[in-house]
Amino acid sequence: MSNQQAALFISHGAPTLPIEDSPTRHFLTQLGQTLPRPRAIIVVSAHWESTIPMVNLAENPETMYDFGGFPSILYTLRYPARTDLKLAADVVDKLRESGLRIGTTDQRSLDHGMWTPLMLMYPEADIPLVMVSLPHGASADTFFQMGRALRALRDDNVLIIGSGSYTHNLWQLSPDGSATPPWAAAFANWMDLALQENRQQDILRWKQLAPLARENHPTDEHFNPLLVVMGAASDATAPVKLHDDWRMGSLSMACWRFD
Repeated sequence: MSNQQAALFISHGAPTLPIEDSPTRHFLTQLGQTLPRPRAIIVVSAHWESTIPMVNLAENPETMYDFGGFPSILYTLRYPARTDLKLAADVVDKLRESGLRIGTTDQRSLDHGMWTPLMLMYPEADIPLVMVSLPHGASADTFFQMGRALRALRDDNVLIIGSGSYTHNLWQLSPDGSATPPWAAAFANWMDLALQENRQQDILRWKQLAPLARENHPTDEHFNPLLVVMGAASDATAPVKLHDDWRMGSLSMACWRFD
């Protein structure tokens, strides 16, 4: 179908992504130019967690600076995309119909997990958004169920983006950019193979099956967006790795496309 969109998992890295000269910045800039243009984007970010899944109904969400200690220019950046309120209502309905308890808010701003990749992919901020939160502490099956509930919207020219990090242990970063440590490589290699072989059930049990899962993700929130986009994928089609890069030793910037 010509207007069917993909679901993307994007490792968003540090808030400096839009201003740095890096392979991931160049990749995301190019990605926005090569993808078919969506009519709207549903975005889930590791940096918006709530008790139950929430859908943002703020018509013109502000740009949030949910970080500290970074260059002052970052605090001047804006991403003035509007919310597609009609699609947001549809998202609420679809999530509820799947059996989930859903909330709404009109107070949420765009966190850096959302605006840093979007600023590179769609710098004009002229594609409307729907922001959806991750339920804190939910099961892997719940995140998958969220994606499954939204999957049909891909057929209506809606792009689904999960923004997180393939690996995310900020306590083990090497500022000098040393080689990828074995514990990070082992996890990424296992996950690469599981995704390429479309082993959804193994990925849903990643905390039990993936090697050194807790060393790579001391907390779950940066991995959970991948489970949402996996739920939004077609069961019969394995995802494709679009980009790979390592920052500060153990921070993977891998990005995947799910069709």
